[in-house]
Amino acid sequence: MKRVVCPGSFDPITFGHLDIIERASKLFDEVVIAVLVNKTKTTTFTVAERIEMIEESTKMFSNVKVDSWSGLLVDYCKANEINAIVKGLRAVTDFDYELQMSQINLQLQGIETLFMSTAPSHSFLSSSIVKEVASHGGDVSSYLPKPVVERLHTRLELLAAQAVNKK
Repeated sequence: MKRVVCPGSFDPITFGHLDIIERASKLFDEVVIAVLVNKTKTTTFTVAERIEMIEESTKMFSNVKVDSWSGLLVDYCKANEINAIVKGLRAVTDFDYELQMSQINLQLQGIETLFMSTAPSHSFLSSSIVKEVASHGGDVSSYLPKPVVERLHTRLELLAAQAVNKK
């Protein structure tokens, strides 16, 4: 069975992420979406919330499963018998960083990295940009699945209310 891992923070999952996941699901027997657990990074959603949103957004793909990991991705791959990583690339700046990561992953554990360029319609899309637009009242419905849009608006309203209460 050919398995691949698609890692990331997915805070939240966007149509750009889904584009890569869908295309990878057509190439591999199983795609494991590994949600990053990084205690030093401030996220909008918890790992459990991100997993739930991803599962809801990918339920149409029978060969996609969602998991989380903390630590080195190559260790996760070895523990789960996955020998390839798929990464979406939006621009040359993504490639510079991802190339270095792919080389160290290959050296550490022999894990291959496959790069997929994002569809042109998603080449500018990132979770950070979407959250910024949404936080200023912008319409993000063309960037996120509908249930994710609703959750993002609810969370941003809650965070804004908490910030006001702290003052």
